[in-house]
Amino acid sequence: MKKNVLITGGTGFVGKHLTELLINKGFSVSILSRTEKPNTADVFYYIWDVSKNFIDESAVIRADYIVHLAGENIADKRWTAQRKAQIVQSREQSIGLIYAVLKKSNKQLEAFISASGIGIYGAINGAEICTESTLPANDFVGVTCQKWEAATTLISNLSIRTVQIRTGLVLGKDDGFLKKLTPIFRLGLGSALGSGKQYMPWIHIDDLCTIYLEALNNVKMAGAYNAAINDATTNTIFSKTLAKVYGYSIWLPNVPSFLIKIAMGEMAQIILTGRRVSSEKIEKVGFQFRYKKLEEALKDCVKL
Repeated sequence: MKKNVLITGGTGFVGKHLTELLINKGFSVSILSRTEKPNTADVFYYIWDVSKNFIDESAVIRADYIVHLAGENIADKRWTAQRKAQIVQSREQSIGLIYAVLKKSNKQLEAFISASGIGIYGAINGAEICTESTLPANDFVGVTCQKWEAATTLISNLSIRTVQIRTGLVLGKDDGFLKKLTPIFRLGLGSALGSGKQYMPWIHIDDLCTIYLEALNNVKMAGAYNAAINDATTNTIFSKTLAKVYGYSIWLPNVPSFLIKIAMGEMAQIILTGRRVSSEKIEKVGFQFRYKKLEEALKDCVKL
């Protein structure tokens, strides 16, 4: 009988790719969705509504594993006080809903895998390479990631193996982080942002999904793991490489930081700052990145 993986946030960018991979690897997949969707031969949909504290409990009870990707997009809207609260609550409350069902039903999952972010290390520019033991930051993104991971403690306290995947900038085929960049660069109008010195730890969507698969299968994995390439890519390097893939050299000056701050407010920090992260821990458990060269990854992701 196929093992069942329940995915929250399964209809998003990462969720869609992960669903396809899991099906190809012989798992059955269930997805928690806020809207009703027709079931397919491969995917069964269940309803939940975090804002109304509702979840179809049968989805959790059926699952052998849960992959938790759900949460308000941190870069979707300006950070008002209300928006910040929504971002944090969407992560904490959704895990709380799942925990309540697990505790009530005495359901014992084989593993609970949760998304997190390298933003836990803070909106800081610097050459220090952050490992999973680096102290979290006290800025908004850092605190959000801390609360996100802390919420999973509820699950681990049920003696369920729990993993947090601290994700970098995800590169996909004209999707994810590249979705907003490629139209500009395709026209030959790309440029670096701010100082251009901020680091941009990145990961190809295929590698990220394979890390989730590894976390499901590898019983030795527990706790936090960085999911990003440690290649010292800065925004300038990234921008020049993306322009090269499109066949030109950047000719425009950097976009000034003050313009980005005017357009984005406090949220500009996620673009204008960035730290290096180590991938040593995930590689020590036997995981091998398929895409370790930025140019190769970008060539696979963009439409020329």
